[in-house]
Amino acid sequence: MSLSPALRDAAFRWIADDPDPAARAELQGLLAQAMGGAPGAAEDLADRMAGPLTFGTAGLRGPVRAGPNGMNRAVVIRTTAGLADWLRTNGHTGTVFVGRDARHGSEDFCQAAAGVLAAAGFTVRVLPGPLPTPVLAFLVRKHRAVAGVQITASHNPPADNGYKLYLEGGGQIVPPADREIEAAVARVPAAVSVPTSTDWQHVDDTEVDEYLERVSSLPHGTARDLRVALTPMHGVGGRTAVEALRRAGFTDVRVVRAQAVPDPDFPTVAFPNPEEPGAADELLALAAAENADLAIALDPDADRCALGVRDRDGTWRMLRGDETGALLGSLVLSTLDRTAHPDPLVATTIVSSSLLGEIAKAQGSRYAETLTGFKWLVRAGEGLVYAYEEALGHCVDPDSVTDKDGISAAVLACDLAATLKAADKSLLDALDQLSVDHGVHLTDQVSLRFTDLSGIGALMSRLRQSPPDGYTYEDLLPEADVVRLTAPGVRVVVRPSGTEPKLKAYLEVVEPVTDELPPARDRAQERLAKLRTQVERLLT
Repeated sequence: MSLSPALRDAAFRWIADDPDPAARAELQGLLAQAMGGAPGAAEDLADRMAGPLTFGTAGLRGPVRAGPNGMNRAVVIRTTAGLADWLRTNGHTGTVFVGRDARHGSEDFCQAAAGVLAAAGFTVRVLPGPLPTPVLAFLVRKHRAVAGVQITASHNPPADNGYKLYLEGGGQIVPPADREIEAAVARVPAAVSVPTSTDWQHVDDTEVDEYLERVSSLPHGTARDLRVALTPMHGVGGRTAVEALRRAGFTDVRVVRAQAVPDPDFPTVAFPNPEEPGAADELLALAAAENADLAIALDPDADRCALGVRDRDGTWRMLRGDETGALLGSLVLSTLDRTAHPDPLVATTIVSSSLLGEIAKAQGSRYAETLTGFKWLVRAGEGLVYAYEEALGHCVDPDSVTDKDGISAAVLACDLAATLKAADKSLLDALDQLSVDHGVHLTDQVSLRFTDLSGIGALMSRLRQSPPDGYTYEDLLPEADVVRLTAPGVRVVVRPSGTEPKLKAYLEVVEPVTDELPPARDRAQERLAKLRTQVERLLT
């Protein structure tokens, strides 16, 4: 690819308007390489100038690099200026909380966002150092702030950073606010001309303590004999999680030493996501070595929680998100104060297991399914007491955090595990009982990665035009680009990924337990294997 005059001029304009000397030098160097014909330089420059970053699931995410299609100080300044304009236009004035994780650039981006908001006339409260995302969500809700900004890329690769946005009430942004804010950002002048101020204050440590006190008060059981292995996966959740568990009475916590301290390079994991194969290997090794009762993995910003258990054969494994969701949902409903919540609602997404619905029915509670993403889950309806998604997100206390919260989920998981241990039972025993009561619910996923994104649309179009025989076909367009196929005891949900160049199919089979549990589980596993083969053929 050769450097076009239009691309060259766009890069020159961005460089002139960027207030960060280091970013200017970075882009100048790349532009000089492209002008000199260096291999790959023009392509790299074109990618950087292909922005701007757009609001995805919860905000912005992208690689830390100069240019409009990256996370850098100029992008954060213009995004925050657009946010400030949108807030004022819609009559929102008052306090905004700003927080960050420990990724590359997070401290600088946090200060940039705080400075723009302060200059725009908002009361700005900055969290005291790198802290978990749920702490910020808690403070936004508790103090009735008009917005909250968390600089984080959650479980993305080390090269990335992001800008997560909460609005009044502590929930993530939803349409049309996301597109309206993007339009406001597009109207913002060059970053170098956006006013900034240092007139902002740090959040007092006692306000962070409010979060810890709330989380530590969630357990309903009295048993506390539990040994826990925990990893924050090089993220910012370790210290907060250990303190929350200590205040809740769980003091025997062993942390994976190599992953305990925040490290933006994530040196011991290929991908800092507890869902990824191998990511929890060091945690499970520690759990086995320390004879733990429960293993807990947080993602880097601690809004997700994964649980590990000792299997029947003595080896350790991670639970699927649906397994944890059923366990925590059942716990919340069975310990709920019905005077405070007379008509409770639990919710999950259209791609998660349907087991929670059966649990809710047995507990006399309402159940809802939403589109994927916590921005929809926490808006499932009045009386929400629990929500989860199969991708390890759990909201166990929506009265205080209207988003997923890995730390509060970890505290409740310890409460459940300790209560079961006191009765000489385990989480696996609890899962077995749920299967006996409601049928064996097994889930799986087929994921296809595409280099040409047009292939995803073509495959979805073919599926819509020629759905397979033997299924009830449902198209969720225009609400969502999702196709749902159902048959007795079988469900397949197909949709493009919202964050990766993938097409995903979510599979579920339900097998009643009419005799004993082991043969029912064997039948379910056989049916799931056949379904997976059918879906793979259908999609390829």
